[in-house]
Amino acid sequence: MTDASIAVAVAGAAGRMGRMLVSAATGANDLRLTGAVDHPDVSEKGADAGELAGVGHLGVPIVGNIGELVDFDVLVDFSVATATLDKLDFCQDNGKALVIGTTGFEDAGLEAIRQAASTVPIVMAPNMSVGVNVAFKLIEFAARTLGDDVDVEVFEAHHRHKIDAPSGTAVRMGEILADTLDRDIASDAVYGREGITGERERRTIGFHSLRGGDIVGEHTVTFAGTGERIEITHRAGSRENFAAGAVRAVRFVAGRDPGLYGMDEVLGL
Repeated sequence: MTDASIAVAVAGAAGRMGRMLVSAATGANDLRLTGAVDHPDVSEKGADAGELAGVGHLGVPIVGNIGELVDFDVLVDFSVATATLDKLDFCQDNGKALVIGTTGFEDAGLEAIRQAASTVPIVMAPNMSVGVNVAFKLIEFAARTLGDDVDVEVFEAHHRHKIDAPSGTAVRMGEILADTLDRDIASDAVYGREGITGERERRTIGFHSLRGGDIVGEHTVTFAGTGERIEITHRAGSRENFAAGAVRAVRFVAGRDPGLYGMDEVLGL
């Protein structure tokens, strides 16, 4: 353990992504893992977070309630929407910063996060991969340049355990398309197609989701014009890229003024 200045707690520490976050925090010279929390009923409760993540004994047991954590500056949460929202009040009441990579929030949940950001700093992004956030910018540029001369469709693929669709990253890509092309994601989005659908309308933003196996995450936006097609694709080979982005977000948010920030601010985009 180093004399690192930023104390980090990981939520969902027993899960696949949680273990990766534990490993990433442990491997960063300027961070130190001081807490790990998961659902109170997980079988790994009480286990050492470092041993579970394969980085050796850290003396940080996985607890079942965030109230049992006292020594942390930033909570990193990539779990599920309900669990993330359960931790908001504690972080707000105790002045703890958050890095939220969770997706699948409903409008009320998003509003609760916005309210919490009035008193504590929060970085929230549907995907913290540096590469994905570069892809966001490329999608915006392509949409602005091509305009209404092309049809746009969003394709995504994830592992069989993912519980929401389309992915938060795909939704964000659709939002970028809608904002750039002056469309309404609520009325112009089409999720899959079946039967006699009729001719495609130009304003449509199509979404397609694949679930299967151990696919970490793949996203493609297709710009289909007459005589040519442009595809912007990001493929994740492991969860390490998400964890690396989360580490950068932790460094950014620690000690920052209250507010809701995204990866654009973290990466200077």
